[in-house]
Amino acid sequence: MRFYTEQHRYYCGIDLHTKTMYICIIDADGTILCHENAPVNDVILLDIIEPYLPDIVICVECIFTWYWIADFCEERDIPFVLGHALYMKAIHGSKTKSDKIDSQKIAKLLQAKMLPMAYVYPRGLRSTRDLLRRRIHLTQKKAELLAHIQNTKSQYNLPGFEKSISYKANRKTVVSHFDDPSVQQMIHCDVSLIDHYDVLLQQVELYILKHAKAHRPQDLYLLQTIPGVGKILALVMLYEIHDINRFERVQHFTSYSRLVKPTKESAGKIKRGGGKKMGNAFLKWAFSEAVLLMLRESEEVKELHNQLKNRYGKPRALAILSHKLGRAVYYMLKNKQAFNVKMFVNEKTKAKEKTLVNEKAKTAVAVGSTSN
Repeated sequence: MRFYTEQHRYYCGIDLHTKTMYICIIDADGTILCHENAPVNDVILLDIIEPYLPDIVICVECIFTWYWIADFCEERDIPFVLGHALYMKAIHGSKTKSDKIDSQKIAKLLQAKMLPMAYVYPRGLRSTRDLLRRRIHLTQKKAELLAHIQNTKSQYNLPGFEKSISYKANRKTVVSHFDDPSVQQMIHCDVSLIDHYDVLLQQVELYILKHAKAHRPQDLYLLQTIPGVGKILALVMLYEIHDINRFERVQHFTSYSRLVKPTKESAGKIKRGGGKKMGNAFLKWAFSEAVLLMLRESEEVKELHNQLKNRYGKPRALAILSHKLGRAVYYMLKNKQAFNVKMFVNEKTKAKEKTLVNEKAKTAVAVGSTSN
């Protein structure tokens, strides 16, 4: 958890909604200078904060409407802080709640240097990241329809389809697979929607491949060295991570990616659960998807998965592989190295290679000193 610790003369907390915003401005001593409700409008916001410029900082919670205020502050060189909504709720949660109280608490947390920060994603890359997220949503909806067809087949105890219905050419006889006219109509609706999703997904993917700004082309190439990971999935990872250097440690990155389960300890007792929504759900999905693709493409990873599955069960085995992949991606992007299957499968290999490199370095130094 990171806190905003910069010192300013004035602190502005805004409880932001789609149509209204409650604004609270306090000074360095905590005295309330402005506390009013206003319609969402950049001109009105500028009029309210203008007497306190230039030494003012503005903060809003991380909800879906924060984009325009971040852009507003960037254009006018005003410090902007994005508050982590879940952490803030844990800190300032109270019995009584209103927009007026929330705006004041945001300003107070800023002034007390106790406001937990969320990451302010760069303005120029937000739209592409959101489009990639929308593609994930469309893909999941298509998968739900395919699953419904399979479930309906099982519901009526019918024989399996000869070929995978994920492909359009294999869905031509799906409706006739069922006898009941009402069921046929239901499956026809599913197939029609799946065909429409196929067209939409193809259009979206072509647009992304044509217009997506590879802001870190080397990182994009490195991510595609993971077995089974194509350009679209690599772009999802790249845009969700943005800059790996914003994570100081690999533990911070795996936690942000929801690859580790949170624990709560008190009086020597450890309790699991809670805090599952903290982190990036899209990175979690990307790593889970990448592991399944790796199992198709790499025999070494498949063998490791079988070993883990026999020991821990299938769900936990996949979770372990997702965590290992998250750690591997962190070091790949940090060290600018391609994916190494042997190092991924066997962690001892990494230690052996380090030892070998050190021995070679010592040998080179010894040879150099002898020649001198």
